[in-house]
Amino acid sequence: MTIAPSTETDETRKPVTPDGATKSAWASLRPLVLRLHFYAGVLVAPFLLVAALTGGLYAASFQIEKIVYADEMTVAKVGDEKLPISEQVAAARKAHPEGTIAAVRPSPADDATTRVMLSGVKGVDETDTLAVFVDPYTAEVRGALEQYGATGALPLRTWIDKLHANLHLGETGRLYSELAASWLWVISAGGLVLWFGRRRAQRKVRGTSGRRRTLGLHGTVGVWAAAGFFFLSATGLTWSAYAGANIDVLRTELRQATPAISAAAGDHGGHDAGAADGGAAAEGDLDKILAAARAKGLGDPVEIVPPADASSAYVVKQVQRSWPTKQDAVAVDPSTAEVTDTLRFADFPVLAKLTRWGIDAHTGVLFGLVNQLLLIALAASLVLLILWGYRMWWQRGRASAFGRPIPRGAWQQVPPQILVPALAVVAVLGYFVPLLGIPLAAFIAVDVVLGEIAHRKGERSYGGRTEAKQSVEQGVEQGAE
Repeated sequence: MTIAPSTETDETRKPVTPDGATKSAWASLRPLVLRLHFYAGVLVAPFLLVAALTGGLYAASFQIEKIVYADEMTVAKVGDEKLPISEQVAAARKAHPEGTIAAVRPSPADDATTRVMLSGVKGVDETDTLAVFVDPYTAEVRGALEQYGATGALPLRTWIDKLHANLHLGETGRLYSELAASWLWVISAGGLVLWFGRRRAQRKVRGTSGRRRTLGLHGTVGVWAAAGFFFLSATGLTWSAYAGANIDVLRTELRQATPAISAAAGDHGGHDAGAADGGAAAEGDLDKILAAARAKGLGDPVEIVPPADASSAYVVKQVQRSWPTKQDAVAVDPSTAEVTDTLRFADFPVLAKLTRWGIDAHTGVLFGLVNQLLLIALAASLVLLILWGYRMWWQRGRASAFGRPIPRGAWQQVPPQILVPALAVVAVLGYFVPLLGIPLAAFIAVDVVLGEIAHRKGERSYGGRTEAKQSVEQGVEQGAE
């Protein structure tokens, strides 16, 4: 993708052919695409730069977390046989009697500890839990750390996650990441159109220098990375504040929402409701609850969630988001240890599966280390593209002015049969993706006002130049390159 245009053919209006034929649709559309790509790149690039840097850091945080919290996450020595889960939970509760049991994740591997998550613990954010790490062979408590989210992020990864998502500014901060996701695909698409609209000879990098070389590097890397940018943009929007809500509504209307398991249970026959409070009943029930889930084919890793109240069941769900995805779940009546409901990932609607895989690939967990390395490479590519883009903007000004803007009036060259449908598509997209539509409308409004002011002054101003002078300078640049 390109943030600034080529001065060779990008900025000059193509005249009518000698035989009077109407110029091609592409020749009419190119200046408009160029102008949109240029301004979107210049104005949105700072948000994309932050998103790229923090996103690349988050992709690396999974491996960093394993190193920083190795003592808590792994056992000192692999034993012969793991203790019953109830004994492990009892040890965790003895060391940390505060709060209530929110969930338990039994040791998923030979060298992995069991996590007992406690909610309502003083000093722990109300949206987080205190994860108590227990050696499954000896019931030794190896530590306790605050944990966030479904992926079990520990403090370091949680901090990086929230930095990427909202810059630690809460809901207001989420606007930055949604703005970046909303515009990334637009800028990428514009760059692809401009790049492939250039003559093949103009795309080369070797043997070039100055602005043409910068443009060549920018375009080549942008083309190779474009598919990844489209993916990051689409998946990032699925759980954004505004566009994400619209996507959820659309999925619900299409009956493609993610299904949920029913946690309702039958008559407990006097079963102690203390299970919901993390008491002794909850600890004693866990072995038979886990056995019932295993009998239904739920292999590790799993998470056991105690009943919310006396009329609810335990929920045991698989939590493996890496490939192959394991997301089956069962509800188990605590009084009879009978499975009352089963939910299989294989039965999810198509869009629900795609959403799950898309989010997991976006966060770097679907394909593990390879996934994370690809995300880091995409983040690095985006950083380079932004830097090259700003460099082209500076180089375009040369010694006479810094970063001359693209001339106005490009939309006037687009035939109505193309312009009207394009505006309709933009309006629909702007409605469903507000942080694309609102900034675009604001830009158009400001541009129109500035154009009217310039017109009233008797000139079409482009960074202090008249249109005639701008055209002359473009012609000089074209000859120079």
